[in-house]
Amino acid sequence: MSDSIIFLFGCAISILVLFGVVLNFRENMKINNYLQKYSGQVFKLVIAIGVSLSAGVIGSFFTMPAIQSGWYAELAKPAPNPPAWVFGPVWTALYALMGIAAWLVWKQWSQGSPSTRLRVKTALAVFGLQLFLNAIWSIIFFGLHGSTWLTINNLGWALVDIILLWLAIVWTIAVFYKISKPAAYLLAPYLLWVSFASYLNYSIWMLN
Repeated sequence: MSDSIIFLFGCAISILVLFGVVLNFRENMKINNYLQKYSGQVFKLVIAIGVSLSAGVIGSFFTMPAIQSGWYAELAKPAPNPPAWVFGPVWTALYALMGIAAWLVWKQWSQGSPSTRLRVKTALAVFGLQLFLNAIWSIIFFGLHGSTWLTINNLGWALVDIILLWLAIVWTIAVFYKISKPAAYLLAPYLLWVSFASYLNYSIWMLN
C-alpha cells in the first residue's frame, strides 16, 4: 500500500473521529449554556484540522500517480531515507498538530482586544502561507517530475520551495508564540520533520 493511500486513509479516519467527537459532544451535553459556549470552539477545531489536512489531500493527488508509475521508486535516495509507509502516518499527525495550533490562535480572536485580533489575523495569514508552500511542494516534486526550468529540474525547485517552507514555519512559530505559546510548541515537530525532509530533498536532487 503506498504512503499516499495510507495518508488518505489516515485523513479519513481523523475526519471521522473529529466529527464523532462533535456529534458525541452535542448529544451528551445536558446544559444548554455550556453547549452554546463550547460547541462553537469544537467546530472551529474541526475546521482548523480539516483545512490543514486539505494541504496533504491536495498534494496526494500529485504524489500517488508519481509513486504508482514507479518514478519515485527509481530515484536514487540517501541511506537514511525512511520507507514509504512512514510518510503517510507522520504527515497525518503533523497536519493534525498544525490544525490544533491554528485553533489555539484562532480562539484568541473572540477573546482579545483589537490589537490582539490584528495579531491573530496576521498569524493565521502567515500560517496560510506556509500551508500553501507545503501543498505545492508535492506538486513540484511529484507532479512536475521530469520537467526542467532555467536549467534546474523539478527536484531542485522543490528544494527551493521547501527552504521557503522551512522559513515560513519558523515565522509562523514566532508569531504564534506571541499569541499562544502552546500553539508555537505544537509546531516544533513539524519544523523538525521539514528540516529532515529538506535534507532528503537536497540529497535526492544531488543523487539524481
